[in-house]
Amino acid sequence: MQNRRRFLAALGATAAGLAVGRRSGDAFTAPDAPRDSTSGRISRVGLQLYTVRRLADKDLPGTLAQVAGIGYKEVELAGLYNRSAAEVHDLLAKNGLAAPSTHVALSAIERDSTKTFADAKTLGHQWITVPSLPQMKLDTVDDWKSVAKRFNAAGAQVKAAGYRFAYHNHNAELRDLGGGTTPLDVLASETDPSLVSFEMDLYWVVNGGGDPLAFLARYPGRYKMLHVKDSVGPEHKMADVGAGQIDFKTIFSKAKGVEHYFVEHDQPADPIASIAASYKYLANLEF
Repeated sequence: MQNRRRFLAALGATAAGLAVGRRSGDAFTAPDAPRDSTSGRISRVGLQLYTVRRLADKDLPGTLAQVAGIGYKEVELAGLYNRSAAEVHDLLAKNGLAAPSTHVALSAIERDSTKTFADAKTLGHQWITVPSLPQMKLDTVDDWKSVAKRFNAAGAQVKAAGYRFAYHNHNAELRDLGGGTTPLDVLASETDPSLVSFEMDLYWVVNGGGDPLAFLARYPGRYKMLHVKDSVGPEHKMADVGAGQIDFKTIFSKAKGVEHYFVEHDQPADPIASIAASYKYLANLEF
């Protein structure tokens, strides 16, 4: 998670709001259902590009071509790889990829919204997602209530600009703040559902000792996106989707209102082999 925070700190400088499809400023159109009602499978499997970040840093065109070649239809961005929003748009379009969500630092919304929303307009995205929080005091319920207030304010900014705001969890949001209350509970209960949604990282919920099904049931309709990666053993070794013990079939069947499923692996030994294995599992999973 510290590696992710360092990555996010660098990402904050680029402040990119991202998702792809239409070139600029078209009205938001709700996506097709992510599940094919005929086959019972995910119709658009997505990938968080953080998984292939090192490859993308060296060769973004080639990496996107490989991602699309595997079968992915969507990506979630985490930076622009030293390119303009227009360049990234064109590369994604060339490969038939949409990017409905991006990961940006909270500060990119609070302090650099002009660039964040300008890039979003260029790329036609739907979601502006905060992937983690900067280092700050987050020890009490009141600390997390303060975060929730910032999320409501940021969510209002994002909504006014024509986009949607979400927050992505790690395991820190699963610890007990007292009385069985977790930071995720505080954030869900203290934020306005019309302004703030959530992207549940299934691996980090399990890693933190939580039950994804319990959160989905407790806060119906709040989880619009899922990060999909697997967990092996009591030490929670991160694994390709389908190679571990998380019951994706049951979770997906209970997760109502989910619009996007993004594969992710923080440190894959072979990124392309990893995303290919995860895609194969998800593309064939019926639920």
